[in-house]
Amino acid sequence: MTTSSPVTRPFGAWRSPVSAASVAGDTVGLGAVRLDDGDVYWIESRPGDGGRSVLVRCTPGGARQDVTPGPYNVRSRVHEYGGGAYAVRHGLVLFVNFVDQRVYRLDRDDPAPHAITPEGTLRYGDLRLDTERGVAYAVREDHSDPQAEPVNTLVRLDLEGPNGDGGTVLVGDTDFVVGPELSPDGTHLAWLQWDHPNMPWDDTTVWLGTLDAAGDLTDRQIWAGAPGRTVGEPRWAPDGRLVHLSDHTGFANLYAGDLTSPESSASPLLSLDREFGQPQWQLGTSTYGFTGDGRVVCTWLEDGFARMGLLDPADGQVRLLETGATAYGSLAVAADQVVFMGGFVDAPSAVVRVSLVDGSTEVLRRSSDERVDPRYLSRPERVSWQNTDGETVHGFFHRPANADFTAPEGELPPLIVSSHGGPTSMAPPAFSPSDQYWTSRGFALLEVNYSGSTGYGRAYRERLKGRWGLVDVDDCATGAVAMADEGRVDRARLAIHGGSAGGYTTLAALTFRDVFAAGASHFGISDLAALARDTHKFESQYPTGLVGPYPEAKDAYAARSPIEHLDRLGSQMILLQGTEDEVVPRGQAELMADALRRKGLPVSLVLFEGEGHGFRRAENIVAALEAEAYFFSQVLGFTLADPVPAVQIDNFPPPRTDTLT
Repeated sequence: MTTSSPVTRPFGAWRSPVSAASVAGDTVGLGAVRLDDGDVYWIESRPGDGGRSVLVRCTPGGARQDVTPGPYNVRSRVHEYGGGAYAVRHGLVLFVNFVDQRVYRLDRDDPAPHAITPEGTLRYGDLRLDTERGVAYAVREDHSDPQAEPVNTLVRLDLEGPNGDGGTVLVGDTDFVVGPELSPDGTHLAWLQWDHPNMPWDDTTVWLGTLDAAGDLTDRQIWAGAPGRTVGEPRWAPDGRLVHLSDHTGFANLYAGDLTSPESSASPLLSLDREFGQPQWQLGTSTYGFTGDGRVVCTWLEDGFARMGLLDPADGQVRLLETGATAYGSLAVAADQVVFMGGFVDAPSAVVRVSLVDGSTEVLRRSSDERVDPRYLSRPERVSWQNTDGETVHGFFHRPANADFTAPEGELPPLIVSSHGGPTSMAPPAFSPSDQYWTSRGFALLEVNYSGSTGYGRAYRERLKGRWGLVDVDDCATGAVAMADEGRVDRARLAIHGGSAGGYTTLAALTFRDVFAAGASHFGISDLAALARDTHKFESQYPTGLVGPYPEAKDAYAARSPIEHLDRLGSQMILLQGTEDEVVPRGQAELMADALRRKGLPVSLVLFEGEGHGFRRAENIVAALEAEAYFFSQVLGFTLADPVPAVQIDNFPPPRTDTLT
């Protein structure tokens, strides 16, 4: 719709060119970028193909082709969040197939994949090729005993197969082991490990081992790490030094040392009060890499915005690389180029190549070819406020943006507070089609990087320790009130939404704070004790640091569980949940919906058959977004300009039937 002058309509009732179908069906997920002999590889998750993840190769000339044929789905289930699902060297590809979690080999001159690991209950990820020895290194997760925790090991696989025993175990005496990295001369292997109750952003250690001719470890030693310190992303510099990230100063910086030296003698490549690296939710995390002459391409966060620079270890100087991106991930570096996943404030995310010779940039693939007209584009504005404890909280505010409409004089927009997942994660200042879906319809949006979020140093992240369900909720509530007090939004129409851990914060805010009129929980946690008793290994003791040990701290779990305090709940909500979710089982959403029905509060429960922790199929992404829009329009009292399917809202009057003209 284009008009010569804006039409006056209430906020929320604006007609938008950003449809739910364009958010889902025309968008692919991008990640796991790699470089090999000049070719660039990445994984595309395609909602229009049932969420299948496909390995793609792009030649130096820019020609793209799918490497893995259908129905193969390149996706690991190690730690449930996966990652590191493929490796490539000189055109030889290994990948993990989602359905059976077996490792498959794919040769460039033979396009038919063949399995090199056996059928069964083994999962693989973090694949690394050692073609000189004819082997690969991988993280293996053994689910053969359903009554016990899965067993995580670092294994060696024969590239010819069949690896009937599932691979030769190299490291098996720790709860978690990830990130095998082969030294340039092939004589050493480095890796990262940690034990319960830690997460990979708590107490971790970098280990170093010597490899013999067969690829067996002949010795092992801790190379970096100490209690109260996070180390990570071990990488080999071209000169043979071992580099890693450490946050012992309060901010994760880069350090390097000789193989004969422990971490205590490792020297900083630079020292800044900035966060380098990112939480290792998935295997295969990569935030820095080396050029052929030993310089380091690195990324860091500064006030929530990501930066990229070229670091010369000789003098510690960093030259900023201007790419236009405000978020970085999945970095791969070769002699004179760097490729990465980039997020931008005004365009969909993309795989980007940057020349380190002349600084030129080239977009190889965007997550969507759809571009939002600048007249309908809302850009993130950095904001901060004080929470109840007087601590500074950070976030990004998005104003309503639509050139075709204006609101009646004196009206303020409804606000959706967005609570990110994790909770050890962050909301980046990058373009999101779903965010634009809301702002182009007349909603304001506040993305809260609540206490516990990454990117602001270890002290900010550790504010959440022992206080999950308290400080994150307070940060979201005080953020909403601050935006209202500043005259940005309508105090009577504050809503909140979030997924996973963000869904929990949403439910807790609706239960324990009288701030929000409505909310939407996407696969959110309602019962913390149930989470502590019934979730996957990777996060099974995550609540120990966030709340306390269970069952010793069961009173704290009950005190912060929305399901235990329905007498305090007075807000309306919609619950969106996958039926096959292994992280947050569907039963939690069903229990919450049943309780709300009994109390007489408006509630809608929408289940998505076959979906896990997060929605991958295009039709379900569309349905979830439109269901949330319909719910908010009904309970907040406005009419959507674009019709969407109605969803059942229990304990609510008949739906509005008026239409816009």
